[in-house]
Formats: sequence, structure tokens, C-alpha cells
Amino acid sequence: MIDWRTLPKVELHLHLEGAAPPEFIRTLAAEQGVALEGVFDAEGAYRWRDFAAFLECYTAATAVLKTPEHNRRLVEEVLRQSAVQGVVYTELFISPDISGGADARAWAEHLAAMNDGADAVPEVEVRFVSTAVRHLGPAAARRAAEITVNGPHKRLTGFGMGGQERYLTQGDFAAAFAVAGEAGLGLTTHAGEMAGPESVRDALDHLGVTRIGHGVRAVEDPVLVERIIAENITLEVNPGSNVALGVYPDWQSHPITRLRDACARVTVSTDDPPYFQTDLSHEYSQLTALHGWTRADFDAQNRVALAAAFCDDATRARLAPLFQETTP
Repeated sequence: MIDWRTLPKVELHLHLEGAAPPEFIRTLAAEQGVALEGVFDAEGAYRWRDFAAFLECYTAATAVLKTPEHNRRLVEEVLRQSAVQGVVYTELFISPDISGGADARAWAEHLAAMNDGADAVPEVEVRFVSTAVRHLGPAAARRAAEITVNGPHKRLTGFGMGGQERYLTQGDFAAAFAVAGEAGLGLTTHAGEMAGPESVRDALDHLGVTRIGHGVRAVEDPVLVERIIAENITLEVNPGSNVALGVYPDWQSHPITRLRDACARVTVSTDDPPYFQTDLSHEYSQLTALHGWTRADFDAQNRVALAAAFCDDATRARLAPLFQETTP
């Protein structure tokens, strides 16, 4: 039996704030004398029932992340957990609207602190993807992009968008993505999760992205899948998240293997793992048990992820030998 924790892994889709363990958030709340009503259930886990409630819980929990030092501690905690999972490269989605981006100076201070947190866990190579919050609107997204590009950092290599996927259209945020793209940042956006394949098409038409966060509902449109393949778009797939949020009723129904078998470029990530009671080892073991994935399959998708990563070629070359062809 494969020990999934020891298998080297690449993770492209991991929200920093969404990866905060409940006990970490409770500790920060206690330090600040804040009562987080309704955030946790009786067992101490995050409490939510649907996507709207998940966003509300997420917003309430992250309200205690106020200072650069809070974010330094969080980055270190999250990366130590990634290291336990065998992750050798990860991209953390961070948001100026959540992670201290009240202005350019504050953002620079928070970003420097997050970088210090990354330095404390050298066994995991990390890059940051600055992320706009979609339901805050196009003006806020453009502001996030401008703060991002005006405060460059060696680890900040991408720009993306999360939040309520049914709010407006992808094209309404084209100006923000143009700002980030012109600065040379890698581009990704959430689509094809809560909204259907039309949201993926809209992103490809208007945002210039090379990756799609989730993207799994593209499977509902074979022509769109062909386009994704032809344009070498990489899908940041989060199976456990999709099942937990009811996008699919169970792991057996999840289309990641169908997309992979159609030659779409799929990768495996955890999204907001403590909210969905998952980690990368669990994702891998479920794909093995219910989809028949082998060590060779995981090495292959990790090579896809590394090729799509928003990092320099030297980093890719150094990590590539960890993901060789393997006999199933």
C-alpha cells in the first residue's frame, strides 16, 4: 500500500485563510478577546451548510486575521501542514481584501510577514497568488490588482479571483486581469464550480487566464472541453471540496477522471481543507480507491501541475525529477 503522505506533491489551489485550522483561528480570537459566534460546531469544526453559509463562516473566521504577525504565523502553520502531506511546491491564494491590503503600505507589510512565514518552512517551495474577491465587485478587484502590481515581490507571481461565482460575469472583471497580466503575473480564476460551463467559457474569452480554479463543470460541454485541451488550459481541481459543497453528490460521480481521460490538464488540490475535512493524502487515497488512480497517475498530474505553476524555470527544473514516469 502506498503511503500517500510520503509521495511528493504539487498543490496549485490552496487559500491561505481557508487553510487556517479551526484551533488556530480560536487561538487568535482568544488573544483578541473576540467571541466567534456561530463559526464552530459542537466538535470545534467550522460550521456551515451550503456555499452561501460557507462564505459567511469564512468571512467571520478570517476577521481575526488583522496584523502582519497573524499572517506570518498562519503561513508558517499552513506550510508545516503541507510539508506533513509531502507537498514540495504550493501556491497560496492570498487576498489584499482579507490579508491586510487596506493600502499599498499595509499590503507590503503583510506580504513581507507572509514571506517570513514561508522562509520558516524551507522544505516547501511556495509562491503567492494575489486574489480578488468577486462579490466585492469590479472596482475592488481592480484595486486589488493595482495594489498587487505596485508592490511586487519575488514570491508573488500570480493573480486570480475567488468568491461568489454567480455574481456578475467573468468579463466584468477584465480590467483587473488586464492590469495583472500586463505586469507579467500568471492568471487564474474560479469558474465551473457553482456556475456552469458558461462561466469557464467567459473566463477564457475575457480574462486571458492559463488556469481555471475548479473548472470541472466544463465536462457538461464537450466543445468547451475540446477548447480547454486545445488552449492548454490547466484545471485546478479540488474533488473533496466539490463533493462537500454539493457540486457532485459523491466521489464516484466526480468528473476528474473523465476530464483526465479526455486529455484535459487536471491537477489535484484541497481548496480550503479544514472546512471540507480533507487533506491531500485523503484526496489521493480517495482517487485511488474510487477512481483507480495509481502512483503513475499521480506523478503525471503532478508534472502537469508543475508545468502550469507560476514559478521560474529553474524551480521547475529542480523539482521535476521528483515526478518521473512510474510503473503502476
